[in-house]
Amino acid sequence: MQETQQIRDQIKDQALKCGFDLVRITGADEFVKDRDAALTRIEAGQMDGLPWFTESRVRRGTDPQALLPGVRSIICLGLSYLGQEGQESGSGKGTVARYARVKDYHRTMKRRMKSFVRSLEEQLDIPVAARWYVDDGPMLDRAAAVRSGLGWFGKSTNVLTQSYGSWVLLGQVLTDLDLEPDQPLKKTCGACVRCIDDCPTGAIVAPYIVDNARCISYQTIENRGVIPLEMRPLIGDWIFGCDICQDVCPVNLKAEQPNLPIPPAEAVGQSGQLPLAEILAMTEEEFRNRFQGTSIMRAKRVGLQKNACVALGNQRDESGVAALGTALKTADPLVRGHAAWALGQIATSEAIDALEQALASESDPYVQEETGAALLVARNREVR
Repeated sequence: MQETQQIRDQIKDQALKCGFDLVRITGADEFVKDRDAALTRIEAGQMDGLPWFTESRVRRGTDPQALLPGVRSIICLGLSYLGQEGQESGSGKGTVARYARVKDYHRTMKRRMKSFVRSLEEQLDIPVAARWYVDDGPMLDRAAAVRSGLGWFGKSTNVLTQSYGSWVLLGQVLTDLDLEPDQPLKKTCGACVRCIDDCPTGAIVAPYIVDNARCISYQTIENRGVIPLEMRPLIGDWIFGCDICQDVCPVNLKAEQPNLPIPPAEAVGQSGQLPLAEILAMTEEEFRNRFQGTSIMRAKRVGLQKNACVALGNQRDESGVAALGTALKTADPLVRGHAAWALGQIATSEAIDALEQALASESDPYVQEETGAALLVARNREVR
């Protein structure tokens, strides 16, 4: 027993030395309850828009033996991405979620996990069979974290931790080491429903249940098509992800800073504010040169430009008309359609002129529809 405890202590000490903020251990039993919950969400259509989140992926990701034959334990790791407070949003700028203000965390996490496993082999002087995952793998990372006692499920479905709140990236190391598991935490959110009440789109349809298609993060990152009209005003100035349910969470008010922070993404900055007109003017090469190595690459250039249009429309700042007018003439059809909507929201005479000119020359049916609808809206609310 003493030898087992010594190995556990070595594992936890080494995880902290490798740059992780939290480490807990759970067994390799199947995640039956979490599997059933995930499959129910798929059947209910609450994961629509994520074609990769399939039944087969869930079944594989909840069976540790399918991921690593012979697995005995799962070492759950947490890495805080909380940075310094950013400035409040200003007109003409869009807001990026906190996790995208650091360099691509997948690379950072995997490098540290690889170093962690190698250091264990050296310390224990035995070969360690291991496979590690971040959130781009099939494993249900939050389920493992909760069962290990690393945190508990918040009603927003984020995992909350006692020291770092929900500002935590999760990783799992599956291993053939036979380790005594930690116990789950006996904590809940109690009667608090701040995340539910403050979500502008009503995406948290019930405690612990999120309708993916209504989530701002989905609309600004994963949605490759048209953002629904009814969703656009609710998105505000978010152009990549959303932190609202985390910002209002009382647990996060006491969150500590990370021990070894992930380097900031210079292309974004700690404020998380990006100039919208500049985004609209970017070429594919400029987009890649600026955002390579950051999570923003996931949205792709057209997606980020589409989001920039929506943010400008919601801000209704007349200074955005020129950039939107240019996008309406030269951008990809998906961006042109959202630029038309934004001009309709701003509704100055210059915005209306841009819409009228575009409607006269536009040949794409989707853009024609968006432009015509935007022109009607603009004429009804015209700002002289």
